[in-house]
Amino acid sequence: MAFLQVQFFSETLNVASTVNVILPEGSQGIGVTASAGAELPKVLYLLHGYSDDHSIWMRRTSVERYAAAHNLAVIMPAVNHSFYCNEVYGERYWDYVSEELPRIMHRFFRLSDRPEDTYVAGLSMGGYGAMRLALTYPERFKAAASFSGAVNTIRELASIPAIRQDRWRSVLGDLSKAPGSEVDLMHLLEVNASAPKKPHLYISCGTADFLYGQHQAFVPALQKHGWPVTHYEEPGIGHEWSFWDTQIKAFIEMIFSE
Repeated sequence: MAFLQVQFFSETLNVASTVNVILPEGSQGIGVTASAGAELPKVLYLLHGYSDDHSIWMRRTSVERYAAAHNLAVIMPAVNHSFYCNEVYGERYWDYVSEELPRIMHRFFRLSDRPEDTYVAGLSMGGYGAMRLALTYPERFKAAASFSGAVNTIRELASIPAIRQDRWRSVLGDLSKAPGSEVDLMHLLEVNASAPKKPHLYISCGTADFLYGQHQAFVPALQKHGWPVTHYEEPGIGHEWSFWDTQIKAFIEMIFSE
């Protein structure tokens, strides 16, 4: 795979921004299986968690090797602590990830722009971001994944420590207005339940993860409202990279087996 660190000026954020991108090549070298065909590469937007950035998936997993076997391009942006939202006191990261980033990536690279070739996934905060994209714009994605995702945090803000609530207020403003709004995944999965085209959702979490309760609440809600979902739980696993490495591999293998 070709690895590129793309630096460009984001008009949405009004600042120079960095995105890591891996692109298929015809030959990968020793020990790596390649599958770069004549068709334009399919695209996976891969989102980081709360304490990380655009570099973390390449540093902590073998996602490059997993993507190489499937002619898959992987785009990894950075959104700081924004929770993939337009911050009330900050930057417009939701507009950046949902609108500007795809437009710029397709301007820079020869990538498939077909919804059936487009995927999104993320861990923790990035799991929330991936689900928000898929539930807001179901027509854009073939599949989406959340690994150990913060998928019900919006409805649990009152239980978050005060120091974190201050950070949340900078993102959302009045926290009491967040549940039932466009940032609430439970609200989105209900109001878009009748969407004519829905992506296949893959939701996974370890049973020892501090977000496991959110996983337990989210999956039945998806099923209730008719979203196609595959869910996986691993006993005794917490919030850890050994799990996320296996999960990004499993998700990539799943989407290319359909």
